[in-house]
Amino acid sequence: MSFAALLKRAVQSLRRFPVPALPPQADAVLARALDAVTQGVLLAGPDRRIVSANAAFSRISGYSADEVLGLSCGFLQGPGTDPATAAAIRAALTTGEAFDGMVLNYRKDGTPFWNELTISPARDERGRLTHFIGILRDATERRQAEAALAASEQRYRELIEHIPAGVVVHGPQSEILLANTRAAELLGITVDEMHGKGAADSEWRFFHENGRGMRPEEFPVSRVLASRAVIQHQMVGIQRPDQSGIQWVICNGYPRFDDAGTLSEAIVSFTDVTGLKQAEQALQKSEERLRLVLEGSRDAPWDWDMATDLVYYSPRWWEMIGYEVDSLPVDSSLWRSVTHPDDVARVENVFGKALSSGARSYELEFRMRHKQGHYVPLLARGFILRDAEGRPLRVSGTNTDLTERKLTEERIHQLAYYDPLTGLPNRRRLIDQLQQALQACRRNRLQGALLFIDLDNFKALNDTLGHDKGDQLLRQVAARLYDCSAGSPALFRLGGDEFVVLLDDLGTEPHRAAQAAEALGQKILLALGQPYVLGQREQRSTPSIGVALFDEETRGVDGLLKHADLAMYQAKGAGGNTLRFFDASMQAAIDHRVALENDLRDGLEHNEMRLHYQPQVDESGQVIGAEVLLRWQHPRRGMVSPGEFIPLAEATRLILPLGRWVLRSACERLAGWAHEPGLAPLSLAVNVSAQQFHEPDFVDQVLTILAETGANPTRLKLELTESLLAENIDDIITKMAALKHHGVGFSLDDFGTGYSSLGYLKRLPLDQLKIDQSFVRDVLSDPNDATIARIIITLADKLGLMVIAEGVEDEGQRQFLAANGCLAYQGYLFGRPMPAEQFEGLITPAVLSAGNLPA
Repeated sequence: MSFAALLKRAVQSLRRFPVPALPPQADAVLARALDAVTQGVLLAGPDRRIVSANAAFSRISGYSADEVLGLSCGFLQGPGTDPATAAAIRAALTTGEAFDGMVLNYRKDGTPFWNELTISPARDERGRLTHFIGILRDATERRQAEAALAASEQRYRELIEHIPAGVVVHGPQSEILLANTRAAELLGITVDEMHGKGAADSEWRFFHENGRGMRPEEFPVSRVLASRAVIQHQMVGIQRPDQSGIQWVICNGYPRFDDAGTLSEAIVSFTDVTGLKQAEQALQKSEERLRLVLEGSRDAPWDWDMATDLVYYSPRWWEMIGYEVDSLPVDSSLWRSVTHPDDVARVENVFGKALSSGARSYELEFRMRHKQGHYVPLLARGFILRDAEGRPLRVSGTNTDLTERKLTEERIHQLAYYDPLTGLPNRRRLIDQLQQALQACRRNRLQGALLFIDLDNFKALNDTLGHDKGDQLLRQVAARLYDCSAGSPALFRLGGDEFVVLLDDLGTEPHRAAQAAEALGQKILLALGQPYVLGQREQRSTPSIGVALFDEETRGVDGLLKHADLAMYQAKGAGGNTLRFFDASMQAAIDHRVALENDLRDGLEHNEMRLHYQPQVDESGQVIGAEVLLRWQHPRRGMVSPGEFIPLAEATRLILPLGRWVLRSACERLAGWAHEPGLAPLSLAVNVSAQQFHEPDFVDQVLTILAETGANPTRLKLELTESLLAENIDDIITKMAALKHHGVGFSLDDFGTGYSSLGYLKRLPLDQLKIDQSFVRDVLSDPNDATIARIIITLADKLGLMVIAEGVEDEGQRQFLAANGCLAYQGYLFGRPMPAEQFEGLITPAVLSAGNLPA
């Protein structure tokens, strides 16, 4: 490409419009044209060496054209040049690409200048790179102006950021152009979120000082834009987006106009005065409260000027004792004439001491006679004004009518110490009187007795007939006890169906005290055993009575109550409707029970529990499964009988963790058997307690254990006792159905001994009935037991249920059961409960006869 063509390209780069083709002799003309332009122009070959520079370049850089010929294109760069920009220029030259950007260069004298540089590659007709054309524009002044403007804007932003007020700059359409952080905090959104929003945006709501909501045209910025005038000191309430309460601010706003007089901005500043506003509102409320107190107070103000002996009694003072204002002679002695005679001396004593002691106030209670003759209890408060030497000058005060308070105190005392249902003293009152009785016994060496009375089966009656009938029964019981104790105030209701009679003066002879307590106890048994009329029906209820004697050696109310309670439970254990005395053997039994409970907790924690398996067989002697039975191998007690620790576990709710452990262990055993051909078909029956089944998450517990152990649900059979069916049958059915849906089976244990009804039996999703061993034991000798066994077998057949008999101990029993259709058995005839390893070792695919298993 000729020099003329390059110059033409350079001119095109400068002028941005086509230049017509020129003959070669026009090179000089083009060179002069380039020298005439204000931008610097450099031409470089493909090797990036400079081949030409115009005059403007020399003016900008200080270098002559001769000085730069042959130099590399980067010779103007220096220490302040941005390395990234330099790298971008080199990359463009290397790849033959264009470059357009701002770069810091250095003149010949070393002074820096900002160069707005454009580099364009030139190519021949075949597209080969022939030259680079560089256009330089000195942008130093513009950059300095931009920097100054940026610095000014930065100072402006820093200024408004440090102003302790919110500042918002709006455009002519109320759009937010700028806001400081304080404004964002007050308005409840971020600065970025504010940008561009209009004044009427729904992000926030504004209120007038009186609490009325502002319309958008009433907003401070709207007023400035509409009036084109300054607004000052407008109180505005702001409801922020988070609904965190109203912020109160003082707003000022002013307009800004451009050079043509057009309104370009509206600037609004606002200062948070929420604290001042709240203080003002609090003061207003305080003044209002004071006014209401003065107008509506039920107290009676009075005033006595001791210098003049003038006395003022307010209208309320007269009203309090039933008189018209000033209907009695008014002087400093009036109060004495209407004060209860028993209180006058005490009032004068308190008042006199307050005046002489230098006290500033006093208060006391006394009674004033009402016009109708009764006395009104009052609380008088007096405030004494004294001179510089402390002499009393004036006494002002109020009288407060205590009638309601006294009644309330009586009601509170009644609620605190008496049972609202029966009117009898409650547990708190019993504790107080029992402490006094023990102290009297110690002082006078007297004997006493405590009778603890609990109604038998009250919960069942309450649940069956309803709580209203239960309350009727308790009130009648209280009345009969009151009659039995000859109206003694030492009769108490502890709560529920528990009552206590305290006998605190039974002489000094223990046997006579016991006889007196026994006589009263028998009287109570007879009285409470009579029928009760509840509505239209007669009901019977009997008590269990525990008696604890006490004397001067007895220490502690709690221990005495515990003794009586233990005796009562012994009476219940004897069948109820009886009386028992506490003695040392009872305490020993309780101590044993507590120790056993502690050991049971430790045993569960220390893995002392064991599972034994008792075989269940079919009519051919084939083992079809086993019942899981819990055993406790205690390190010191040895093998603890289930009959001893299972009831304890039920009473202490330890049956819940025990039951979960048994279920998990059985499922783990089933999962292991699944891989053994001889054991895989077997099922395991696991007993479930009523407490365990009534747990709200019982279904989830079972399903979780099955999932975690991998046991087959169809091999698990849960045995439920009939006692479980005593309450909430619908919940039981729901839980059984949920588990049965997953394959779990159910057997009703001890059938015929509990609470079953045919209606329940029909609804329950059972798989099996289990004939209780009490019927099987005498099935060959007792016709009644034989009949019951036949009925159960027939009933199971009619309901489509399997039946299994437990407690089968001899061949004759098995043959009788088989002859009547019972084809599954469990008992000593086929094997005692045994450890898992022993049970597994006996199981083979072959049919087992009764003699194959250990008896």
